[in-house]
Amino acid sequence: MRKIAVQLYSLRERAEKDYFGVLKDVADMGYAGVEPAGLYGHSPAEVKKVCDDLGLLVCSAHAGLPTAENINEMEDTAKTLGHRYIISGFGPDDFKTMDAIKAAAAKFQAGAELAKERGLRVGYHNHYWEFDLVDGRYGYSRFFEMAPSVFSQLDTYWACNFNVVDVPLVVSMYKDNLPLLHIKDGPLVKGEPHTAVGQGKMNVPEIVAAANDTTEWLVVELDACATDMTQAVRESCQYLAGNKLGQGK
Repeated sequence: MRKIAVQLYSLRERAEKDYFGVLKDVADMGYAGVEPAGLYGHSPAEVKKVCDDLGLLVCSAHAGLPTAENINEMEDTAKTLGHRYIISGFGPDDFKTMDAIKAAAAKFQAGAELAKERGLRVGYHNHYWEFDLVDGRYGYSRFFEMAPSVFSQLDTYWACNFNVVDVPLVVSMYKDNLPLLHIKDGPLVKGEPHTAVGQGKMNVPEIVAAANDTTEWLVVELDACATDMTQAVRESCQYLAGNKLGQGK
């Protein structure tokens, strides 16, 4: 069964003050892994030791695009933390036109080829604008056709584009290229905060069922929450594990 992780951006306000305390809380909640988005001034070796002591795996990291200038540092950080997935994303202007999508895809493809030489993989994390239509098709589809070495870390909530897109169908279509799925939930109303997974309008079981065995991780991420964020992150893990959609520690 695929494992359950949390994107630590969800707990960023607490992490800025007490990163290691957040890691301990996440481990106590039952998460099997974490996905960092920055290390808050700590070294990769320090973070790795704390995670090891807590029984947490680092599944991946949001870390920007590899370039000739930063690939050595990215490689060292990833291998110290014990993961091989480096993930980034682009803004809405990069998906407004075919020319913009081609340029975005070329940058990611170059980064992915550079990372591959170091035993790493580059993934793209979407928001909702990749699922606007560009010349009759989703920008998301066009992007991955032009960036064949890039995997998709599908953010299943944003991919719904506020109840426009059939997310289980997208998962089914791209299931061979989805090693990590971002799982979040909410009201599907633009500008409104998220909820704990299982408490919003997303059909999470159907989404997870559409994936295949190449999906290794379900990564909980809540950008904002009307309730206490720590509690929502805890309830999200309980929902996924309790419904046997993923495996915790």
